[in-house]
Amino acid sequence: MPSNQNPSGALPARFRRPRLLIVGCGDVGVRVLRALSQGDNPPRLRVLALTSSAERVAELRALGAEPLLGNLDAPATLRRLAGVATHVLHLAPPPQSGATDPRTAALLAALRLRTLPKTLVYASTSGVYGDCGGAWVAETRAVAPATARARRRVHAEQSVRRFGRAGVRASVLRVPGIYAPDRAGGTPEARLRRGTPVLRAQDDVVTNHIHADDLARACLAALWRGAPQRIYNLSDESQLPMGDYFDLAADLYGLPRPPRIARSEMAEQLGAMQMSFMSESRRLDTTRMACELGLRLAYPTVEQGLRAANA
Repeated sequence: MPSNQNPSGALPARFRRPRLLIVGCGDVGVRVLRALSQGDNPPRLRVLALTSSAERVAELRALGAEPLLGNLDAPATLRRLAGVATHVLHLAPPPQSGATDPRTAALLAALRLRTLPKTLVYASTSGVYGDCGGAWVAETRAVAPATARARRRVHAEQSVRRFGRAGVRASVLRVPGIYAPDRAGGTPEARLRRGTPVLRAQDDVVTNHIHADDLARACLAALWRGAPQRIYNLSDESQLPMGDYFDLAADLYGLPRPPRIARSEMAEQLGAMQMSFMSESRRLDTTRMACELGLRLAYPTVEQGLRAANA
């Protein structure tokens, strides 16, 4: 019998270890890798990271991941992902145009080619709810995406949940505004220094936030503890009107508070994408995050997160 054959039919040791594949290893993915090096995770976890850039290979290796070159926009390059992971964390955004998310479709098609993963977690956006008039929003609320960007996310969510019906424990995380001092655009300081106005109180919207490090921890909690075919709202406890958020940040940074203007004036100054963020108001109910994922945030409010950044 050739020496490379296993008469017992058992898998080689490297395939018996739990294997996590991170897809979309940008800022949040890197934070997940750092959290893995510090947290309570499955023993002997093998971590792989998909990247389309050969220039990132050394960086990802230094963070403890095995880089795999592949491009979600080139499905033929994803075949190597088939059967490679027991757990998948999908953090890659959809393309900037179109009505659907072909990147998620390409990833799931590749994962179907061999043994399916046990778990898949997809990071979506709370924007799929659309404008809720400031109401509290639980995961059972029907989606009502108001932008093409949110509609692409709904398509991705639907694809992931269909994938879960094949026996994969699939979870969807609905993520609000992400901030962190060491994240590009991760604090409102630059906007405050530009003097960009915010909406007056009677036109303002309620916003939701989560610190990028807490989001990374939420991703891991969902991988290990998420329920099958379950959706989870993620957010801290702040529930601030947007103008109050910028006022708070201005006070912490020692900067002037931004001017307040009417919605009609704001539409003349900002582009369509920026205005879309100022046209939706909701408060995310995070009961499932706390009770099912057992997540306790390191930064329960944006004030704590911004104070830590400004310390």
